[in-house]
Amino acid sequence: MKKELLVAALSRSRASFSKGWYKFSRNPLSVLGLIILFSVILTAIFAPYISPYPEHAGAFTNFRESGLPPSLTHFFGTDSVGRDIFSRVIFGYRFSLVLAVVVLSLAMPSGIILGLIAGYYRRRWIEIVIMRITDIFLAVPPLVLALAITVMLSPNLFNQMMAISLMWWPWYCRLVYSLTTSLRHEYFVREAELTGASKAHILLREILPNCVAPVLTKMTLDAGFVITVGASLSFIGLGVQPPRPGLGTMVADGAKRLPAEWWMAVFPALAIVIVILSFNLVGDGLRDMFAVEEV
Repeated sequence: MKKELLVAALSRSRASFSKGWYKFSRNPLSVLGLIILFSVILTAIFAPYISPYPEHAGAFTNFRESGLPPSLTHFFGTDSVGRDIFSRVIFGYRFSLVLAVVVLSLAMPSGIILGLIAGYYRRRWIEIVIMRITDIFLAVPPLVLALAITVMLSPNLFNQMMAISLMWWPWYCRLVYSLTTSLRHEYFVREAELTGASKAHILLREILPNCVAPVLTKMTLDAGFVITVGASLSFIGLGVQPPRPGLGTMVADGAKRLPAEWWMAVFPALAIVIVILSFNLVGDGLRDMFAVEEV
């Protein structure tokens, strides 16, 4: 009997995945974004094996080849100290993706939990405390808040991730709070309450699964925004520190040599645009897919 139930559950999951992928694949731009995103992720993972000059991602100088334009030897040219920009962009993707993963991994669970609690215990003191703190954080522009926090700490990748995480959770708290307040009076929640289910069961097993679709869509769209904020902080020297290849830092260094040696700033900037665009395209596809599901 258990085996039959397991097979039936796997069949339903497979059918649901096939249906979801069919709806997602109807949007060619989203499929293109997914291909680009997977390519960027694989490139970042296998950077030491893909990049033509992996040693250029660290403390390396070769002034005899400094400032070379794009060529077959150096696809994106070289920077002011002779390092291959293409290799450094590949390694720079690592820092950008790690930043997005860590920030969302820290901000999303805390925001979701607080949003569930505030939405379910509406019109009580706990909701007032959580949502007023959330409103305070949302009243300050994200980049300004991250900048203020980062300035007080040592400029490095870890502090950058902590600063952005601290300013990102309120967005998930507000989203889940709105969803929870609309779901708490649904029949399946009332039924769980009448059967004596615990509060944790109601929040995590009844309400939370119905919040997954919008949260997942927002998470995908936010990944690109997090990378943008991280690159902005790196651009002003508050992120990844040299000689490590942060994309924002590379753009800042290359901007000093515009327009003569344009490749030093243009190619790292295009790398940022590509990864942000891929996340946005995938997010749009997920949003359309879940919107169809809801209908």
